[in-house]
Amino acid sequence: MGEFLTLSEPKLRSVREPIAHDSANLHVSGAARYIDDLPEPQGLLHLAVYGADISCGEITNIDISAVRNVPGVVAVLMADDIPGGNDVAPVKDDDPVFTDKEIKFHGQVIFAVVAETRMQARKAAKRAKISYKEETPVLTIDDAIAANSKILPDYTMTRGNAEPALEAGPHRLKGQIEIGGQEQFYLEGQISLAIPGEAGEITIHCSTQHPSEVQHGVSHVLGCANHLVTVECRRMGGGFGGKESQSGQWAAIAALAALKTGKACKIRLDRDDDMIMTGKRHPMRCDYDVAFDDNGVIQAIVMNYDADCGCSADLSGGIVDRTMFHADNCYYLDQSLINSRRLMTNKVSNTAFRGFGGPQGMIGIETVIDAIARNLGRDPLDIRLANLYGDEERNVTPYHMTVEDNIAPEIIKDLEASSDYRVRRKDIAAFNKANPILKKGLALTPIKFGISFTVMHLNQAGALVNVYRDGSITINHGGTEMGQGLYIKVAQVVADEFGVDLDRVKITATTTDKVPNTSPTAASSGTDLNAMAALAAARKIRKKLSEFSAELFKVPASEISFQDNIIRGGNQQLSFDDLVHKAYFARIGLSDTGFYKTPKIHYDQEAARGRPFYYFSYGAACSEVTIDTLTGEMRVDRVDILHDVGHSINPAMDIGQIEGGFVQGMGWVTNEELWWDDKGALRTHAPSTYKIPTAFDVPEDFRVALHNGAGNVEQAIYRSKAVGEPPLMLAISVFAAISDAVASLADYKSLPPLQLPATPENILNAVNAMQGEVS
Repeated sequence: MGEFLTLSEPKLRSVREPIAHDSANLHVSGAARYIDDLPEPQGLLHLAVYGADISCGEITNIDISAVRNVPGVVAVLMADDIPGGNDVAPVKDDDPVFTDKEIKFHGQVIFAVVAETRMQARKAAKRAKISYKEETPVLTIDDAIAANSKILPDYTMTRGNAEPALEAGPHRLKGQIEIGGQEQFYLEGQISLAIPGEAGEITIHCSTQHPSEVQHGVSHVLGCANHLVTVECRRMGGGFGGKESQSGQWAAIAALAALKTGKACKIRLDRDDDMIMTGKRHPMRCDYDVAFDDNGVIQAIVMNYDADCGCSADLSGGIVDRTMFHADNCYYLDQSLINSRRLMTNKVSNTAFRGFGGPQGMIGIETVIDAIARNLGRDPLDIRLANLYGDEERNVTPYHMTVEDNIAPEIIKDLEASSDYRVRRKDIAAFNKANPILKKGLALTPIKFGISFTVMHLNQAGALVNVYRDGSITINHGGTEMGQGLYIKVAQVVADEFGVDLDRVKITATTTDKVPNTSPTAASSGTDLNAMAALAAARKIRKKLSEFSAELFKVPASEISFQDNIIRGGNQQLSFDDLVHKAYFARIGLSDTGFYKTPKIHYDQEAARGRPFYYFSYGAACSEVTIDTLTGEMRVDRVDILHDVGHSINPAMDIGQIEGGFVQGMGWVTNEELWWDDKGALRTHAPSTYKIPTAFDVPEDFRVALHNGAGNVEQAIYRSKAVGEPPLMLAISVFAAISDAVASLADYKSLPPLQLPATPENILNAVNAMQGEVS
């Protein structure tokens, strides 16, 4: 941003205020328009897709004659109909729009039906007759290891010399935890509306976190230049990572149909199809081997993460890298070796999900901490405190980044006191002794989450700011709104830069024909990147207006102030609206662009060392649960959260993100279980069989506070910190609390074999195992 950072900071009137979401009234009144709510163009056609009935093999024959003969069917689209490339993969060329030979997962799309109504298209698709040569699928991590089935090369991070140090340790433990996946379950499913224009142009309204990636993918499929494809997204009904890379296929199918028919075409996946045909959080397995001293301080550790990536690469490289980046969480691992295998299975390609691999990394090391505590007969919180990163020493990560902003000890100590952890620990021990059936558990776990895309080139953003003659302002940037409050935060920043009321500022729908080459709204970086880009654009305009005001008032530009809708200089003033009106007639440019790239970050992939993150976000949660040892049922009784958001731009939005992220994480660690049959078909593909948390699962006693600290040590936007993903990992405290409750059955002397998610079945299995130890 260069010279524009030298301007005086405006008085903050909107920033730091708990302002409601810009679409809050529209949301609760049902007036917010999502893609399926947009007025439908005349002659709109609808699409349905047909997915493979097997998970591994080859197509031997396709008979779609009966499909074409259904009344209302306009066209059937297959691989041969694609004029460009038959691929929408974000990284490798391994995600075909339509498969015409090889089947890699159950539900893989073979063709699409274009019809006058959605129901006609869906009914017609079912009339296809497909023959296959079926092969034995690779469905589990064990299957993939046995077959040496890998989608990407293995990767290792190392610091020191862990394996000899393991041999020298006073105490040593080995263990394993199975980590389940998770369905994004966004309320608005995958949907795209493609509208053909003139001279080969096409406009796509797409529910996506990455409009530029969709633009690029559609252009590739259609065999045309990027500038002929415009992708727009005003808002999504949730994304959670599931619309970062995987919206492209459905947009491409809609665009291809529009190209072939010359009419607007819409595809909206049924919930069952959406869950079957789109990727989820990566299931993983973590094996660990750890050496520690009498105080529980880790001296050496080897951690092996095996990731089920599904049938293609998608974003698995970056996701599993981030798992490894977060295998330390808040703890100093002096001699460490962290390995990963990126395994290929015959399942839908797994993809981004809030946390992007970080949760799997953190649950691994938190399991290690609990195992050490049980082995030594110590409170797990004391083992956590003993292993935290330091300030001047013990402050280098396994990937050789120095931790410069460590506030985890402060947050943990504050939460330990505010949650009455020590008193409640004693009360729970007494409760468990007195109750043979119901058992309580308590856990306090921290998080340290790195903020930045680990793919370096994505750490950039652009914005366009327009000031109109009446003093109203519009902003366009590359970030997408999915309910998280990005739009309102950026508007707050721009309003304060111009010193005007927030209602003077409007953010328009994200669209590729206004701000090009954008990054996905992901990695918790939406505000960090886009608010900075918008601020840069606004400051260019403000600088021009300051210089013009200085000429009018005949004072130095340094004396010009923008505040309370008034521009002042010396003893003179003008309203913002009047100044803008005069500036227009003086031919002063009132529109400008801004650009921002994250500073300081770098990473050497081959050497596995560098600074992949601009800064870290911290937090801690203390969770109390009750389990029924006869049924495995569980209830979360109380949750206390203290979370670091730096100096918040909008506390209301941030607290909402913390609460929602925690509950979503609670679903991951407890009741959200994905289950495939032995043929590779997903059987948990609807709300009837896949259970996300409901309002009844939210703890009755739910206390959330923002850490009152010094703010971000880095020059992030107004010293705030990202908040989108980190709170999800606070829910690891729920899993640890369940484990604590089960451990009470054997007097806390060993770690229960609890697997994630901790469903009633898995809790009951762990209970039976612990009772077997006692007997």
